[in-house]
Amino acid sequence: QVQLVESGGGLVQAGGSLRLSCAASGRTFRSYAMGWFRQPPGKEREFVAAISWSGGSTYYADSVKGRFSISRDKAKNTAYLQMNILKPEDTAVYYCASKGGQYLTTSSYYTGYNYWGQGTQVTVSS
Repeated sequence: QVQLVESGGGLVQAGGSLRLSCAASGRTFRSYAMGWFRQPPGKEREFVAAISWSGGSTYYADSVKGRFSISRDKAKNTAYLQMNILKPEDTAVYYCASKGGQYLTTSSYYTGYNYWGQGTQVTVSS
């Protein structure tokens, strides 16, 4: 079993920045990809960003490209989501997720995640 714990959420003004962290523990896969998803109020959960095991491949939703950056520290089993130029529409509960495997492809980066964190609230005020 894999446990994922997010941290770093909070309240920020529009234009500000936040950095989310996701720490993985337990029986992590030998190699695994990590992703970030979010669920805005009253809406379905949506993909935000993903990173391959090596960190060499990253994918982003169009709505966050150029503003958000995903990274990971394999030694710490931790993934990060740096969020800049935040907008009120970024308000959501943010979840990290993981799945086994070394690679991500254009058809797999947004799906197939086995483990999920409990979520952290991000609120952007206008």
